[in-house]
Amino acid sequence: MDTIPPTVGQTIVATLLAQGITHAFGVPGESYLGLIDALHDVHDRLALITCRHEATAAHMAEAYGKLTGQPGVCLVTRGPGATHASIGVHTAMHDSTPMLLLVGQVERAMLGRGAFQEVDYDAMFAPLAKAVFTIREPERAAELTAAAIATALSGRPGPVVLVLPEDVLGEPATPAVATPFVAPEPALCAADTARLAELIAAA
Repeated sequence: MDTIPPTVGQTIVATLLAQGITHAFGVPGESYLGLIDALHDVHDRLALITCRHEATAAHMAEAYGKLTGQPGVCLVTRGPGATHASIGVHTAMHDSTPMLLLVGQVERAMLGRGAFQEVDYDAMFAPLAKAVFTIREPERAAELTAAAIATALSGRPGPVVLVLPEDVLGEPATPAVATPFVAPEPALCAADTARLAELIAAA
């Protein structure tokens, strides 16, 4: 009996769950309904906290990331939703807070054609986020979601934007979930350790 493959939306959610993420914040919008459907299927394990404004959702996600060390996840729709959330992304960048902004986008065939509420997120978020990833191929959904999480947590933590073209979310995806990313603890060299000992002794 053939197994129905997961959708891109389900694969994104499965990757978030594998990372141990239990909460997300957002304002539901039509441009990412496929992701909302997938979240509903696992609402007992990953709660979507609905907000009345995208700026509020982004600030809540940023605060969650700051308090837990896990990426604070924020979901917003395209255009005004993304621009409203940008201040939370800016805060996360300046405060080195791990954050993942999942933002809806126009259909892939409409990209670059000035479709309804289309925004060039690569250009918009370039100075505000560590990276911007766009899922254009369904088979790369798990890979790019995992890469976004790893980027948010690695080195100097910060916000990462994952762009979701509306038509890709319901397509079948490769049923693969990456191993949860754990940021390595910074290592002290011998000179640092010796200097630390001196400072403690002199304190």
